[in-house]
Amino acid sequence: MARTMWDSSVGKKTVMAVSGLVMLLYLVAHVIGNLKIFFGAGEFNHYAHWLRTVGEPFMHYEWTLWLIRIVLVVAVVAHATSAYQLSRRDLKARPVAYVHGRRRAGYATRTVRWGGIILALFIVWHILDLTTGTVHPGGFQEGHPYQNVVDTFSTWYGNVIYIVAMLALGLHIRHGFWSAAQTLGVGSRTRDRALKATADVLALLLTAGFIAVPVGVMTGVVS
Repeated sequence: MARTMWDSSVGKKTVMAVSGLVMLLYLVAHVIGNLKIFFGAGEFNHYAHWLRTVGEPFMHYEWTLWLIRIVLVVAVVAHATSAYQLSRRDLKARPVAYVHGRRRAGYATRTVRWGGIILALFIVWHILDLTTGTVHPGGFQEGHPYQNVVDTFSTWYGNVIYIVAMLALGLHIRHGFWSAAQTLGVGSRTRDRALKATADVLALLLTAGFIAVPVGVMTGVVS
């Protein structure tokens, strides 16, 4: 039954919708945590340490954090795989472009695939920068996330990569939230306006919240 569901387009769209909502919930929590940087190094570093001790003593040190990471990896892989297979299926069903152009789609809709690629590349860079420290500028300091964030956004390329990725994320959320609602049967004629407004507000708040951090470093508010 699970295989039949996965093989269908509806099943893949459902997987995309559910995995997308899981990642959206994480992003909301993540941006709230990121904004703690404006309360100073002590507050931000304490928050980072708390993430590693959630659930103690029942959960061992970092177990909860690793559980969250595993759920996110599964969600990202499921989301990307579903998107790729649906895209290939769409191309096979329509190998020749339409003779008469269809109604022009919104910018977010037309760029959602490229946005997904940008975000996938960003996730790899973000992990190598602020988790493993592999590509981190200025010398990565384990246990000092505040200083690591300041180091990253003290470079022009760190700011460019992050801001471009967050703009792509905003467009992705704006399109994806409404699409997920339609897939899961939440959308209707009476609710469409409210759902689109919610998607716009979520995209705007998350994008602004994430971009506030590099802007804070660039302007010296965070230093």
